[in-house]
Amino acid sequence: MNRLPYSVAGFACLCASALSYAAVVEEVIDVPVRVKTIYGQEANQTIKVTLFRDDQREKAPYLVLNHGRPASETDFFKMKRQRFAENSAYFVWLGFAVLVPTRVGYGESGGLDVEYSGRCNSRNFAPVYAAAAEQTIAVLEAATGLPHVDLSRGIAVGQSFGGMTSITLATLDVPGLIGAVNFAGGDGGNPSEHPENPCSAHRLATLYSDYGAAAKVPTLWLYSENDRYWGAELPRKWFKGFVDAGGKGQFVQLPPYKDNGHGIFTGNPDSWKPAFEAFLRDVGFQLPPPREGVSALRQ
Repeated sequence: MNRLPYSVAGFACLCASALSYAAVVEEVIDVPVRVKTIYGQEANQTIKVTLFRDDQREKAPYLVLNHGRPASETDFFKMKRQRFAENSAYFVWLGFAVLVPTRVGYGESGGLDVEYSGRCNSRNFAPVYAAAAEQTIAVLEAATGLPHVDLSRGIAVGQSFGGMTSITLATLDVPGLIGAVNFAGGDGGNPSEHPENPCSAHRLATLYSDYGAAAKVPTLWLYSENDRYWGAELPRKWFKGFVDAGGKGQFVQLPPYKDNGHGIFTGNPDSWKPAFEAFLRDVGFQLPPPREGVSALRQ
């Protein structure tokens, strides 16, 4: 990998508790990226990346965590720098250095909406997931200059749009990648306007099958049974198409969460932690012994 220029700023930390837990340091990194929209417009800019790491760990394998895409334009304006603070602290406790990109078009990164895939009945999904994957790889390239990140081993994790981005990354030659985790992955859903009936679902199914034929690493798929974006059946069909085409994966049906299980990644971590930790062991990570976890993030 070529080392890219970047800047790092310390931001916050998890305080060590009375039980002598390690402090989790939070830093903000500016990473240059260059991607295009489906119409060929180029975004050449920096994006904000949040790094969480254990201050007592000299070097840790990476976990890159990709966020989702709001269902409505008004929600774009509510987005800030993406952090997933509680989940990231848990991942650090498991032994990872966590990289959370805020991709082009979102939050503090801003810029063109390079992940807009077109009209509802004619979505062009492949280029937008390629753009998300390219940004993720740029983040890992920039991390070659970070002394606490071990790029020889790592996993990709993502929620919603980010979940399918993880499956995209599973098809590519990503440095050190040994597994990909898909939380509620998909695109085109809107629980208010067309619940459980995402735009161009058949095209998404085709793309998942294409990814299965090209997948290089094991995958884990986690979906709540009351996900109002996709419903209960579509994710299983997408997964079947992926594995029938040659992809290696495990599908885990998570319980309902409130009135829309799409948010179960942050809303009910206890529902997915056993399957997630089992997957990590399966791909070769050694996990710490069970305990309550790290202390809460100081705001």
